[in-house]
Amino acid sequence: MMSPYDCLIVPVMTEKSMNSGKEGVYVFRVNINASKLDVKAAVEKVFSVKVAKVSVLNRKGKTRTFRGKIGNTAYKKHAVVRLSEGTINFEGGI
Repeated sequence: MMSPYDCLIVPVMTEKSMNSGKEGVYVFRVNINASKLDVKAAVEKVFSVKVAKVSVLNRKGKTRTFRGKIGNTAYKKHAVVRLSEGTINFEGGI
């Protein structure tokens, strides 16, 4: 089991993800080693809300060329969290 503050990295603040927040759906960038159970426990503890469902997206890094050298961007993991009750206020931060 991972610490809640190690599990959640940052909320994803895009226009699309913030509009879905009105429906009780929030998107977080999470630790690459975090499981669905870790994400659920972390969101419930940090924000004091009840989580109904967690979906996880593994985002593969892209190949990039910089100054003639080929490299890869980092792999990312996003978690889509649906709340059964309550809302999340991001003003205080994580």
